[in-house]
Amino acid sequence: MRRFRRFGDAGQAFPIYLTVVGGLLFLAFAYLAVGQAAANRNGAQTAADAAALAAAQDRRDQLAGAWVEDLLDSTKWQAIFDGSAEGLDDSCWRARQLAAQNDAAVLGCVQNGPLGYTVEVETTDTVGDSIVPGTENMKSQEKATAVIDFRCAFDPLAEDEAEDTLPLLTCKGTKWELDPEGPVELLPQPEDLFDVHLAD
Repeated sequence: MRRFRRFGDAGQAFPIYLTVVGGLLFLAFAYLAVGQAAANRNGAQTAADAAALAAAQDRRDQLAGAWVEDLLDSTKWQAIFDGSAEGLDDSCWRARQLAAQNDAAVLGCVQNGPLGYTVEVETTDTVGDSIVPGTENMKSQEKATAVIDFRCAFDPLAEDEAEDTLPLLTCKGTKWELDPEGPVELLPQPEDLFDVHLAD
């Protein structure tokens, strides 16, 4: 009789056991789906960050090139350092290039004034199949903004100073005594003149 009752108890517990195991499996697959979605969003954010930084860095390089071209005319320096140089090309092509390298496509690229870019991207990969309906076609979209900061300071030349004299340029504690006759390689590089970073 005791053995029979034990068998009966085990039989009654088996459906409960199956229900608990099934619930745990469901939760495991649900957590997996959440993880897949989070990984996809992280990939989108990485792509957006890289794309925005790439656009801003291209803009920075163009500004540095414009400064070198107008090196002898220090009256134009401030406008260039403020991002207002003339004849610069749009830098969104670099955003599209970097987004593609990170498995994403640019949905929008906007220049924020002369010294910033905001880029929105969408992943080319989907979240993937999961127990959550629709994730097999779901893509992630994220946005990032990168800005350019001028790192240097200089004092305009006095009226009585020689025309071939250039202002002393100080960039984060480093002083550059510019020689208009010297090689271009000895001039400050784009990263010396400008800092590029993601907006807070």
